[in-house]
Amino acid sequence: MEEQSGVQSVVRAFRLLEMLAESQAGLSLNELSAGVGLPVATSHRLLKTMATLGYVRHLPSRRYGLGLRMMRLGQDADLQLGPIARPHLQKIVEAVGETANLAMLDGDRIVYVAQVPSPHAMRMFTEVGHRTYTHSTGVGKAILSTLDEASVRRIVVRAGMPRDTATTIGDLDELEHDLEVTRDRGYALDDGEHELGVRCYAVPLRGLPVPTAVSVSGPSVRLTEALGEAAVPLLQRTAAALAADLTGEGAA
Repeated sequence: MEEQSGVQSVVRAFRLLEMLAESQAGLSLNELSAGVGLPVATSHRLLKTMATLGYVRHLPSRRYGLGLRMMRLGQDADLQLGPIARPHLQKIVEAVGETANLAMLDGDRIVYVAQVPSPHAMRMFTEVGHRTYTHSTGVGKAILSTLDEASVRRIVVRAGMPRDTATTIGDLDELEHDLEVTRDRGYALDDGEHELGVRCYAVPLRGLPVPTAVSVSGPSVRLTEALGEAAVPLLQRTAAALAADLTGEGAA
Protein backbone atom coordinates (compact mmCIF):
# COMPACT_ATOMS: atom_id res chain seq x y z
CA MET A 1 0.00 0.00 0.00
CA GLU A 2 2.87 2.38 0.86
CA GLU A 3 4.54 1.73 -2.53
CA GLN A 4 1.28 2.39 -4.39
CA SER A 5 0.81 5.64 -2.44
CA GLY A 6 4.35 6.70 -3.32
CA VAL A 7 3.79 6.10 -7.03
CA GLN A 8 0.52 8.04 -6.87
CA SER A 9 2.33 10.99 -5.29
CA VAL A 10 4.89 10.98 -8.10
CA VAL A 11 2.15 10.99 -10.73
CA ARG A 12 0.38 13.87 -8.98
CA ALA A 13 3.59 15.86 -8.68
CA PHE A 14 4.32 15.52 -12.39
CA ARG A 15 0.78 16.55 -13.27
CA LEU A 16 1.30 19.74 -11.27
CA LEU A 17 4.66 20.36 -12.98
CA GLU A 18 3.09 19.90 -16.41
CA MET A 19 0.44 22.49 -15.60
CA LEU A 20 3.11 24.92 -14.45
CA ALA A 21 5.12 24.28 -17.63
CA GLU A 22 2.13 25.37 -19.73
CA SER A 23 1.64 28.61 -17.80
CA GLN A 24 3.90 31.59 -18.34
CA ALA A 25 2.40 33.78 -15.59
CA GLY A 26 2.25 31.09 -12.93
CA LEU A 27 -0.80 29.50 -11.32
CA SER A 28 -2.47 29.84 -7.95
CA LEU A 29 -2.88 26.95 -5.55
CA ASN A 30 -6.61 26.81 -6.27
CA GLU A 31 -6.03 26.82 -10.05
CA LEU A 32 -3.52 24.00 -9.77
CA SER A 33 -5.73 21.95 -7.48
CA ALA A 34 -8.74 22.34 -9.77
CA GLY A 35 -6.66 21.59 -12.86
CA VAL A 36 -5.38 18.26 -11.59
CA GLY A 37 -8.48 17.36 -9.57
CA LEU A 38 -6.76 17.25 -6.17
CA PRO A 39 -7.74 18.61 -2.75
CA VAL A 40 -6.08 21.92 -1.98
CA ALA A 41 -4.27 20.43 1.01
CA THR A 42 -2.77 17.65 -1.12
CA SER A 43 -1.61 20.07 -3.82
CA HIS A 44 -0.12 22.39 -1.21
CA ARG A 45 1.86 19.55 0.38
CA LEU A 46 3.27 18.43 -2.97
CA LEU A 47 4.10 21.98 -4.06
CA LYS A 48 5.78 22.76 -0.76
CA THR A 49 7.98 19.66 -1.11
CA MET A 50 8.92 20.52 -4.71
CA ALA A 51 9.63 24.13 -3.73
CA THR A 52 11.99 22.93 -0.97
CA LEU A 53 13.83 20.83 -3.57
CA GLY A 54 14.00 23.76 -6.03
CA TYR A 55 11.69 22.37 -8.71
CA VAL A 56 8.91 24.88 -7.98
CA ARG A 57 9.00 28.57 -7.01
CA HIS A 58 6.48 30.40 -4.83
CA LEU A 59 6.20 33.75 -6.64
CA PRO A 60 5.65 37.17 -4.98
CA SER A 61 2.18 37.14 -6.57
CA ARG A 62 1.44 34.07 -4.38
CA ARG A 63 1.30 31.99 -7.54
CA TYR A 64 3.57 29.07 -8.33
CA GLY A 65 6.04 28.71 -11.20
CA LEU A 66 8.77 26.32 -12.26
CA GLY A 67 11.93 26.47 -10.18
CA LEU A 68 15.53 26.83 -11.31
CA ARG A 69 16.30 23.13 -10.80
CA MET A 70 13.49 22.25 -13.20
CA MET A 71 14.91 24.62 -15.77
CA ARG A 72 18.35 23.05 -15.32
CA LEU A 73 16.84 19.61 -15.97
CA GLY A 74 15.31 20.96 -19.17
CA GLN A 75 18.67 22.30 -20.33
CA ASP A 76 20.36 19.00 -19.56
CA ALA A 77 17.64 17.12 -21.46
CA ASP A 78 18.21 19.37 -24.48
CA LEU A 79 21.93 18.63 -24.38
CA GLN A 80 21.24 14.90 -24.37
CA LEU A 81 18.60 15.10 -27.07
CA GLY A 82 20.88 16.57 -29.73
CA PRO A 83 23.32 13.62 -29.93
CA ILE A 84 20.38 11.23 -30.25
CA ALA A 85 18.54 13.21 -32.91
CA ARG A 86 21.34 14.54 -35.11
CA PRO A 87 22.41 11.23 -36.73
CA HIS A 88 18.81 10.68 -37.84
CA LEU A 89 18.48 14.24 -39.13
CA GLN A 90 21.82 13.95 -40.93
CA LYS A 91 20.46 11.09 -43.04
CA ILE A 92 17.60 13.34 -44.19
CA VAL A 93 20.02 16.11 -45.15
CA GLU A 94 22.25 13.68 -47.05
CA ALA A 95 19.29 12.30 -49.00
CA VAL A 96 17.35 15.50 -49.68
CA GLY A 97 20.02 18.20 -49.44
CA GLU A 98 17.88 20.47 -47.24
CA THR A 99 17.69 21.37 -43.55
CA ALA A 100 16.21 18.77 -41.18
CA ASN A 101 14.54 19.77 -37.90
CA LEU A 102 13.07 18.20 -34.79
CA ALA A 103 10.46 20.18 -32.87
CA MET A 104 8.24 19.60 -29.83
CA LEU A 105 5.08 21.13 -28.44
CA ASP A 106 5.95 23.60 -25.68
CA GLY A 107 2.78 24.93 -24.08
CA ASP A 108 0.82 26.56 -26.91
CA ARG A 109 3.84 26.92 -29.23
CA ILE A 110 6.41 24.64 -30.80
CA VAL A 111 10.11 24.75 -29.97
CA TYR A 112 12.90 23.55 -32.25
CA VAL A 113 15.07 21.14 -30.25
CA ALA A 114 17.52 19.76 -32.85
CA GLN A 115 18.66 20.62 -36.36
CA VAL A 116 21.12 19.64 -39.07
CA PRO A 117 21.50 22.45 -41.64
CA SER A 118 21.60 22.11 -45.39
CA PRO A 119 25.04 22.25 -47.05
CA HIS A 120 23.78 24.99 -49.38
CA ALA A 121 24.82 28.58 -48.75
CA MET A 122 21.17 29.66 -48.97
CA ARG A 123 19.34 27.62 -46.32
CA MET A 124 16.95 27.84 -43.40
CA PHE A 125 18.31 29.50 -40.25
CA THR A 126 15.64 28.66 -37.67
CA GLU A 127 17.70 28.29 -34.51
CA VAL A 128 17.45 25.49 -31.96
CA GLY A 129 15.43 26.89 -29.06
CA HIS A 130 13.29 29.11 -31.30
CA ARG A 131 9.58 29.04 -30.39
CA THR A 132 6.83 29.76 -32.87
CA TYR A 133 3.17 29.08 -33.67
CA THR A 134 1.67 25.70 -34.51
CA HIS A 135 -0.81 26.75 -37.21
CA SER A 136 1.69 28.22 -39.67
CA THR A 137 4.52 25.66 -39.63
CA GLY A 138 4.93 22.15 -41.00
CA VAL A 139 6.11 20.72 -37.67
CA GLY A 140 3.35 22.56 -35.86
CA LYS A 141 0.60 21.18 -38.07
CA ALA A 142 2.12 17.69 -37.93
CA ILE A 143 1.96 17.91 -34.13
CA LEU A 144 -1.59 19.28 -34.12
CA SER A 145 -2.69 16.42 -36.38
CA THR A 146 -1.99 13.98 -33.54
CA LEU A 147 -4.24 15.82 -31.07
CA ASP A 148 -8.01 15.72 -30.59
CA GLU A 149 -10.18 18.61 -31.76
CA ALA A 150 -10.65 20.08 -28.29
CA SER A 151 -6.89 20.19 -27.67
CA VAL A 152 -6.25 21.83 -31.06
CA ARG A 153 -8.86 24.50 -30.39
CA ARG A 154 -7.51 25.17 -26.90
CA ILE A 155 -3.93 25.61 -28.17
CA VAL A 156 -4.84 27.80 -31.12
CA VAL A 157 -7.32 29.99 -29.25
CA ARG A 158 -4.82 30.70 -26.48
CA ALA A 159 -1.89 31.34 -28.84
CA GLY A 160 -3.77 33.18 -31.58
CA MET A 161 -3.42 32.73 -35.34
CA PRO A 162 -1.35 35.60 -36.76
CA ARG A 163 -0.79 35.59 -40.51
CA ASP A 164 2.91 35.56 -41.40
CA THR A 165 2.21 35.56 -45.15
CA ALA A 166 -0.77 35.85 -47.47
CA THR A 167 -1.13 32.05 -47.49
CA THR A 168 -0.99 31.54 -43.71
CA ILE A 169 -4.06 29.79 -42.32
CA GLY A 170 -5.85 32.34 -40.13
CA ASP A 171 -9.16 30.61 -39.51
CA LEU A 172 -9.80 27.71 -37.12
CA ASP A 173 -12.21 25.90 -39.46
CA GLU A 174 -9.67 26.13 -42.29
CA LEU A 175 -6.98 24.79 -39.97
CA GLU A 176 -9.13 21.82 -38.94
CA HIS A 177 -9.72 20.99 -42.60
CA ASP A 178 -5.96 21.20 -43.24
CA LEU A 179 -5.34 18.84 -40.32
CA GLU A 180 -7.84 16.34 -41.75
CA VAL A 181 -5.91 16.40 -45.03
CA THR A 182 -2.66 15.99 -43.08
CA ARG A 183 -3.95 12.90 -41.28
CA ASP A 184 -5.22 11.33 -44.51
CA ARG A 185 -2.00 11.78 -46.51
CA GLY A 186 0.39 11.13 -43.59
CA TYR A 187 2.37 14.38 -43.60
CA ALA A 188 1.98 18.11 -43.01
CA LEU A 189 2.87 20.76 -45.56
CA ASP A 190 3.88 24.38 -45.04
CA ASP A 191 4.00 25.96 -48.48
CA GLY A 192 5.10 29.53 -47.86
CA GLU A 193 2.77 29.89 -44.86
CA HIS A 194 5.46 30.66 -42.30
CA GLU A 195 7.95 32.31 -44.63
CA LEU A 196 7.59 33.32 -48.27
CA GLY A 197 9.48 31.10 -50.69
CA VAL A 198 10.03 28.34 -48.13
CA ARG A 199 8.47 24.88 -48.26
CA CYS A 200 8.44 22.35 -45.42
CA TYR A 201 7.32 18.71 -45.12
CA ALA A 202 6.81 17.24 -41.65
CA VAL A 203 5.59 14.05 -39.99
CA PRO A 204 4.83 13.37 -36.32
CA LEU A 205 6.67 10.98 -34.03
CA ARG A 206 4.38 8.47 -32.35
CA GLY A 207 4.42 7.12 -28.81
CA LEU A 208 6.26 9.99 -27.11
CA PRO A 209 4.99 11.72 -23.98
CA VAL A 210 5.42 15.13 -25.66
CA PRO A 211 3.97 15.72 -29.17
CA THR A 212 6.96 15.86 -31.52
CA ALA A 213 7.59 16.13 -35.27
CA VAL A 214 10.47 15.89 -37.72
CA SER A 215 10.71 17.96 -40.89
CA VAL A 216 12.73 18.90 -43.92
CA SER A 217 12.59 22.50 -45.13
CA GLY A 218 14.19 24.62 -47.79
CA PRO A 219 13.63 27.17 -50.55
CA SER A 220 10.68 26.11 -52.68
CA VAL A 221 12.80 26.48 -55.83
CA ARG A 222 14.94 23.57 -54.58
CA LEU A 223 12.53 21.68 -52.34
CA THR A 224 9.97 21.15 -55.07
CA GLU A 225 6.66 19.39 -54.51
CA ALA A 226 7.99 16.31 -56.28
CA LEU A 227 11.15 16.19 -54.15
CA GLY A 228 9.22 16.83 -50.95
CA GLU A 229 6.67 14.10 -51.60
CA ALA A 230 9.46 11.70 -52.50
CA ALA A 231 11.12 12.53 -49.15
CA VAL A 232 8.01 11.73 -47.11
CA PRO A 233 8.73 7.96 -46.76
CA LEU A 234 12.21 8.84 -45.48
CA LEU A 235 10.70 11.27 -42.98
CA GLN A 236 8.28 8.58 -41.82
CA ARG A 237 11.05 6.00 -41.37
CA THR A 238 13.15 8.59 -39.55
CA ALA A 239 10.24 9.48 -37.26
CA ALA A 240 9.74 5.82 -36.35
CA ALA A 241 13.45 5.18 -35.74
CA LEU A 242 13.94 8.39 -33.76
CA ALA A 243 10.87 7.70 -31.62
CA ALA A 244 12.25 4.25 -30.83
CA ASP A 245 15.60 5.73 -29.80
CA LEU A 246 14.00 8.44 -27.65
CA THR A 247 11.81 5.93 -25.80
CA GLY A 248 14.62 3.42 -25.40
CA GLU A 249 12.97 0.82 -27.65
CA GLY A 250 15.68 1.26 -30.26
CA ALA A 251 18.35 0.07 -27.83
CA ALA A 252 16.19 -2.89 -26.86
